[in-house]
Amino acid sequence: METETIFKVWSTEEGPPSHSIPPHQVIKAAARVGPEAFELMHDRLFRAYFSENRNITDNQVLLELWTELGLPIEGLEEAEDPELLREIVSEHNEALQSGVTGVPAVRKEGGFGVLIGAEPEETYRRLVSRG
Repeated sequence: METETIFKVWSTEEGPPSHSIPPHQVIKAAARVGPEAFELMHDRLFRAYFSENRNITDNQVLLELWTELGLPIEGLEEAEDPELLREIVSEHNEALQSGVTGVPAVRKEGGFGVLIGAEPEETYRRLVSRG
């Protein structure tokens, strides 16, 4: 169930979220449910944030998205696993050490440097084709 995410400038009374730990916890919980659950939740989080201006750091919003996708509720409980938070913080620190200063950021495994920011497709192709 892949749907296109259309970017909409944030336009609600509530400002956009200032951090992303809760959605990261939820996406990692979805990955524990399975690859399809991960893909569904990944797409849904992007649409909720970028197209619908929903606060994806709000636990109620995350519960609504999870339920909407029909994912098993016991899987969402995995988001509270302290190991997931440690993993998220570790990945964040690794990104900082790699030179990431913004998103999106792409680093080719085994490669040097980080490509930061939205770039034309050809830029990504060049990065992938480098030896």
